[in-house]
Amino acid sequence: MKKLILLAVPLLFTHFISAQKYMTKTGKVSFEASVPLFEDVFAQDDNNVAVINTDNGDFASVSVVKNFHFKTKLMEEHFNESYAETGKYPKTTFKGKIVNFDKSRLSANPQKYTVQGTLNFHGVEKAYTSTATISAKDGKIYMAGGFVAKAADHKVTIPKMVTKKVAESVNVQYNYVLVKQ
Repeated sequence: MKKLILLAVPLLFTHFISAQKYMTKTGKVSFEASVPLFEDVFAQDDNNVAVINTDNGDFASVSVVKNFHFKTKLMEEHFNESYAETGKYPKTTFKGKIVNFDKSRLSANPQKYTVQGTLNFHGVEKAYTSTATISAKDGKIYMAGGFVAKAADHKVTIPKMVTKKVAESVNVQYNYVLVKQ
């Protein structure tokens, strides 16, 4: 699986080669689809790869879907086999742009930016817009934000017997500390 990532990352980020870029291989992406009175449906990937082109605000990230870990192994197994079908769709990517990004305006005080782009999950691409707070300190760029996705928009089928236990809307959160490359 690591070979797949090593192969996919250069292809995904080829337009960043000559630009000034900041990158992380330890970004945190989580999602939650919990409903009240039932077990938490929460998973996190601590190895998300993300890149910002500081010349133009282009942004991209990639996760190996099996890197999303749950509290319980059974829930993780069901997610990988039945919902995400990781054998068929091993990674998820986001490619987009930080609107009106200007590296010279970054400071230690977080500023709000709009991030627009396309998420490819479960073989389905869909456009999303999120609000991110971005700051810079000690030569690093800090970026955090989130958006809401619907499982149905990515052709993820939730079995009828658990539909009351899993939310239709999935809250996705991301948190990056990126360093200059």
